[in-house]
Amino acid sequence: MDLAIGIDIGGTKTKIGLVDKNGDCLVKTFFRTKEFPKLEDYLAKAKEAVDTLITELDFEPNILGCGIGAPNASSKRGTIENAANLLWKGRVPILEKFKEIMPVPMRIMNDASAAALGEMLFGSGRNMTDFIAITLGTGFGAGIVANGQLIDGYDGFAGELGHVDMTIGDGRLTGLGVRGGLEAYVSATGLKRTIMHMLSKYMHDSRFRSIAYNDLHGEDITEAAEEGDIIAIKAFDYTAKMMAQALANFTAFTQPEAFVLMGGLTNSGKWILEPLEKYFNEYLLEVYKGKVKIIESGMPNKTAAICGAAALIWEKHQ
Repeated sequence: MDLAIGIDIGGTKTKIGLVDKNGDCLVKTFFRTKEFPKLEDYLAKAKEAVDTLITELDFEPNILGCGIGAPNASSKRGTIENAANLLWKGRVPILEKFKEIMPVPMRIMNDASAAALGEMLFGSGRNMTDFIAITLGTGFGAGIVANGQLIDGYDGFAGELGHVDMTIGDGRLTGLGVRGGLEAYVSATGLKRTIMHMLSKYMHDSRFRSIAYNDLHGEDITEAAEEGDIIAIKAFDYTAKMMAQALANFTAFTQPEAFVLMGGLTNSGKWILEPLEKYFNEYLLEVYKGKVKIIESGMPNKTAAICGAAALIWEKHQ
C-alpha cells in the first residue's frame, strides 16, 4: 500500500503518522519538541519514530515521501526561519538535514498552509475554492486558499496572520516581538495570559487564584468554564472577541467562503465558538454578512496536522 509520512513540528509536540490516499492516518505517535534542543538529536528522534511506526504496520508499505509542516517554514528554501515557538533559532536547513537521514522525496511548508492543503484534499475544503485554515495551538497560524490555489507567497511565508498587530498600542508581545500581535491573545498560550489578565482585572473567586502560570493548562480553563468560573468565561469571551475582529478583517482580504478552525483551542467547544460566532457577525462589513462560515476541520481532530503535512506528498499523487 502507498503511504506518505506526515510530520507536524509544533512548539509543544511533534506529531508523526503514516497517511493513506484517503487521508486516513493508520498509525501515529508524538514526542515533545522542546526535549530536543539540538537539531541533530531532534532529527534522530523523528527518524526513530518513523521507523517504529513502519514496524507497527502488518504489511510492507511503499513510502511515497515525507511531508513536513512547521512554523515559519519556507517551502521555497526548505528552511525554518526564526520560528517564535521553537528552540532552534536563525535559518535552519531542516529539509536538507532530514534528507541526509531519510532519503525519500520531501516537501516542507508552513504548518498552517500544510493544514489548508490537507483540508483541500481530505477535509472541509474539498468543495471550496476560497477558505482560510486557522490553526490554534501554541501560536496562531493561517493557511490561505483563494481561487482554488494555496497562497504560498514569494518566499514561502504567506499567512503569518498571527503576527498582525491587533491593538495599535501597548499590547502583548508575540514570540517574534510584535507588540499587540494576534497570537499573543488568540492561541492556547494567549488564553493562559488572558486568565492572568482577568485575575488582575476582576475580583471574582476562581480556581486560578491558587494556580501558577506554568501549571495552567487549556483543559483546566474549559473545565472551569463548565463549572461556571467567571474568570474562565470572561477569558474565553475576550479571546473570542479578539479573534472575531481579526477574522472580520481577514475576510476583506480574500472574501473566504469559510474559516476552518483546528488545533487545541478549538477543543474548548462552545466556550470559544459561540462568542466567536456572535462577535464575528457584529464586526463583518455589511457586504459580507451571512456569507462567511466558521467551521471546524473536516479531518479527524487528533490527526489533522499530520494529514496536512502528508498532503504535501499526496498532492503530487492525485
